Amino acid sequence: MRSYLDKIREPDKTGSLKNKILISAGLAILGFFLGILQKWLDGKAINELPFILQRIDIVNFFGRLGIWILLATVISVYSRTPLRASVNTFLFLISMVAGYYLYSHFVSGFLPVRYMMVWVAISFASLFLAYICWYAKGEGIPAVVISAVILGVLFSQAFLITQGFFVTHFTEVVLWIIGLAVLFRKPKEFAAVLALSVAVAFVYQTFIPYWG
Repeated sequence: MRSYLDKIREPDKTGSLKNKILISAGLAILGFFLGILQKWLDGKAINELPFILQRIDIVNFFGRLGIWILLATVISVYSRTPLRASVNTFLFLISMVAGYYLYSHFVSGFLPVRYMMVWVAISFASLFLAYICWYAKGEGIPAVVISAVILGVLFSQAFLITQGFFVTHFTEVVLWIIGLAVLFRKPKEFAAVLALSVAVAFVYQTFIPYWG
């Protein structure tokens, strides 16, 4: 199995332990402060923010899935190994959840336990999902399929395609475009990724309620 996975994408095991710890710690700190920022924005009235932030609906931006899917993808695919992808992505997400709900509890005065547990479960699931996502920057059919699934989910957040074709959120379109750039590959393979991603988005919207 290891030799097969290495043919898709070979891990880069260079780099010192110190750098690995610093990167993981930095991602954890970033996630923590993004969680606090998200909760702080939740408590702000839209008209209290600068006009440009009102126009892009920044209050709800961090509450939707797209930004977290993209950030987790970027962390995963640019890690040196699939194991590092798992560790880095998990630390980022669990720290984000910690920041959000610690702020909610100690500053806002309430703690929605059920909703919190959903995000905790997503964070732990990222240990497995990030490991797989790391191979999206590899070669061959598995990498194409993984890329298509990621872009398909991002596409489903940006466009509604099961009832016509509508843009749901402009910011989600921007995130999808960034995702295209991150996962860009050879033209023929990329065309296959795009086609498969639309199919993934259609299935996603058919069977999973839109979360946005």
